[in-house]
Amino acid sequence: MSRLAQGAKYRGSVRDFPNFDPSQDAETLYNAMKGFGSDKEAILELITSRSNRQRQEICQSYKSLYGKDLIADLKYELTGKFERLIVGLMRPPAYGDAKEIKDAISGIGTDEKCLIEILASRTNEQIHQLVAAYKDAYERDLEADITGDTSGHFRKMLVVLLQGTREEDDVVSEDLVQQDVQDLYEAGELKWGTDEAQFIYILGNRSKQHLRLVFDEYLKTTGKPIEASIRGELSGDFEKLMLAVVKCIRSTAEYFAERLFKAMKGLGTRDNTLIRIMVSRSELDMLDIREIFRTKYEKSLYSMIKNDTSGEYKKALLKLCGGDDDAAGQFFPEAAQVAYQMWELSAVARVELKGTVHPAGDFNPDADAKALRKAMKGLGTDEDTIINIITHRSNAQRQQIRQTFKSHFGRDLMADLKSELSGDLARLILGLMMPPAHYDAKQLKKAMEGAGTDEKALIEILATRTNAEIQAINEAYKEDYHKSLEDALSSDTSGHFKRILISLATGNREEGGEDRERAREDAQVAAEILEIADTTSGDKSSLETRFMMILCTRSYPHLRRVFQEFVKMTNYDVEHTIKKEMSGDVRDVFVAIVQSVKNKPLFFADKLYKSMKGAGTDEKTLTRIMVSRSEIDLLNIRREFIEKYDKSLHQAIESPFSCFLKAILLNHNLQTTKFTCFKGMSQ
Repeated sequence: MSRLAQGAKYRGSVRDFPNFDPSQDAETLYNAMKGFGSDKEAILELITSRSNRQRQEICQSYKSLYGKDLIADLKYELTGKFERLIVGLMRPPAYGDAKEIKDAISGIGTDEKCLIEILASRTNEQIHQLVAAYKDAYERDLEADITGDTSGHFRKMLVVLLQGTREEDDVVSEDLVQQDVQDLYEAGELKWGTDEAQFIYILGNRSKQHLRLVFDEYLKTTGKPIEASIRGELSGDFEKLMLAVVKCIRSTAEYFAERLFKAMKGLGTRDNTLIRIMVSRSELDMLDIREIFRTKYEKSLYSMIKNDTSGEYKKALLKLCGGDDDAAGQFFPEAAQVAYQMWELSAVARVELKGTVHPAGDFNPDADAKALRKAMKGLGTDEDTIINIITHRSNAQRQQIRQTFKSHFGRDLMADLKSELSGDLARLILGLMMPPAHYDAKQLKKAMEGAGTDEKALIEILATRTNAEIQAINEAYKEDYHKSLEDALSSDTSGHFKRILISLATGNREEGGEDRERAREDAQVAAEILEIADTTSGDKSSLETRFMMILCTRSYPHLRRVFQEFVKMTNYDVEHTIKKEMSGDVRDVFVAIVQSVKNKPLFFADKLYKSMKGAGTDEKTLTRIMVSRSEIDLLNIRREFIEKYDKSLHQAIESPFSCFLKAILLNHNLQTTKFTCFKGMSQ
């Protein structure tokens, strides 16, 4: 097993086998491969139950007893993914890394993701062992081979990491932290172009402890995480490498949890990635990876492997996983700490919200009104002109155009647009033309009219709007439908769900900061209502009312502190606990509030992803979010989308409607987007 720092706790899933006898194990493996066929069950059971050090002793005993190479025999007897996994376990760690890198740079093309994963995550000692193993196994210089197969800043950073000279001193200079923050800021955000050399030097050489403080100070100083600056300033494989370095600095275990999840999500499994990580981390930090995996993805690593693989391959992977974790919401102290840190990051982040639609310069409502009238006059409709004008004006400017249109032509612009356009485009353009509060009021009205209620739309709007927005919606609803929003909600919903929605619809959320003492009291109420507190201080009905009041009326900064105190008090994350202990619409609205408090742009990114996931697209949800957030935080939503789902929002929108959505709300050129879309539709 790998050496542990003094006092460190072993976090691998594979340990030394007790009463180990290498000769007996060698004989067992020989018998398992003797004759016709092989006993794969015996092979996987033995090899996954021994540490890497013990496997090397078995190799020596096998050669001494039978004059044969054990790895060669295993390659001959086994096939496919199972063979790759078992043979990978038999190699010493450094030689395993060397083999992975050799495969990554051999043949046509380069597996950049493999290079990034290994070189961004290994310690100085592991890098030195890798370089030596590569030289020993292939009689080649690793740096020379990587230099010959890569280029640009990506190559420079790989070469820096290959030196294995990252500082390891835990003593951090506050002055140097401030200097590095300033240097990174000036190299990126404040510079025309980017000084990549500064990013390479600082991220490639400073100690982990130092860089964690740099990242914290960078966020406080600039209002954005270092990852956002890297995405904005760098590109391609170099950007991916630097983001991987940052993730590993923050938490190597979290980096690998994310890599494992992405290797198994969606159609197909990236088996090479899955094998490489399960083998390389099994004696280092697999228990940490498992805990973080469960915290982030609400399912155990064990269950995801079990559902995504099969046969002996699956059995061997599950053995390396080391067991199944408890259901979502159950946390060991280490995982609880991760949840706590997530809330801490949410509390300190000062993210500037940005939309994708901005006021037009040199705005002329008279010219716009005339151009729109011309576009709708006579036979046919000039949709391009309508789209280009309406999507390049802010909502306030659109209202001026409406007024000017009526003054000039005595006509209602909305009525004319409604008669000239149809389908999804009409719904989108008319939505953009409405004042935001009236648009939200209309969406709420539609969610409650006809057979059935669209609870998801009610939750999405009422759980995410500010007090000012809620007050404006109430006024708009009364004006447009001659009925109060509260009366409408009362008529169309019931029970606790109705009480929660009406509370949200009052727009009485506090707007101050946090109160630590009250936060602890509120966390205790949450623990009691979710039935995980040691003691109960009130009757159930009273607790339910207090819990609803806390989530519906406390300020966002205060709720972040409540949710942190909840983790400290219970070792549980409040979102996962609500999902586990509650059900139906009440659960959904409380989860929406928690997610909105944690990261509102991410909440909407998730909603957008789900609206396009699977067969068909939920055009109503897609349109509602894109219209309502276009001038508020759609740019932030786009960033969260690509961070979580590894593809841009632009790439994800795939319906014919996307031709307009991409052009209208994602700041893409209309003619280029329409040509690409309709060309694709005709093929």
